[in-house]
Amino acid sequence: MPRKISFINYKGGVGKTSLVVNLAASLAQAGKRVLLVDLDAQSNSSIWLLRLERWNPLNTADTGHLYSIFEPGVCRLRDCLVKDVVRGAEGEALLPGLDVIPATFTLVDIEHDFESADGRPAFAIFQEQLAEIEQDYDFILFDCPPNVLYAAQCGVFCSSEIYVPANPDALSLIGFTLLVGKLQQFQHLSASFRVAGMQPLAQVRGVIFNAIKSNFDIDVPKMRMQFRINQFKNQGRVAKDTRIFDKQVRDAVVVRRAVTLGLPVTLVGTQAQEDSVAEDYRGVAEELMNTPAMPE
Repeated sequence: MPRKISFINYKGGVGKTSLVVNLAASLAQAGKRVLLVDLDAQSNSSIWLLRLERWNPLNTADTGHLYSIFEPGVCRLRDCLVKDVVRGAEGEALLPGLDVIPATFTLVDIEHDFESADGRPAFAIFQEQLAEIEQDYDFILFDCPPNVLYAAQCGVFCSSEIYVPANPDALSLIGFTLLVGKLQQFQHLSASFRVAGMQPLAQVRGVIFNAIKSNFDIDVPKMRMQFRINQFKNQGRVAKDTRIFDKQVRDAVVVRRAVTLGLPVTLVGTQAQEDSVAEDYRGVAEELMNTPAMPE
């Protein structure tokens, strides 16, 4: 069974998408088969990796994107796969092994217009269709919006691990605290929809500090985050091995340039700053790979 991981924080603007995209790329470069599922209606992961010239037609299409699987008879998740999504100017695959399920702006409609024909919630429909393709991958990463509404629930329900991207500030700590409470509520509400053979319930296992400004001392924010983690561990509200990752990601202009180029940072340039930030992402990927999967 692949490792299925949601990346989410109730605080937006923490660099979640940049972390997920570059972590997915680093895992693929390490030889892993990776599926990135964009569950955020802002579609930032999809636009980044597909680039606007490929994403724009998809945004106006009735099929081929995540929201279309919730329209009866339109398509299934396997039909939405964009294989080897990172492409060069001639259409050549630059990063084999990294696939994406893209989102479009229509995904926002799931939050207020969705009603299935059989009464099942969106996350149950998504789980059923993901099961048809998940064995093709070593890692499935869910880029979740900063909430636990219908779209994010699809990722959380299918995951066994949750990692929280965070900035070293008070708002990220508040977002983490809110997230843990909302996750517990959802796990309780969704328990009756779990089926035989599913992975264990998703638990928060780690916090990853991201987009850290140069010369910024993160010791105090890390101490406060660790204190909150310890509280939640003692209360049984997060996994027993939850921790702050040793590896962290620095802020760099190259991340914004990578978005413009439609490439992961690890495929952009060779300047010192670019190499250092690419190494940060590789370090996080290595630490994730060295973290044992949740027991079945």
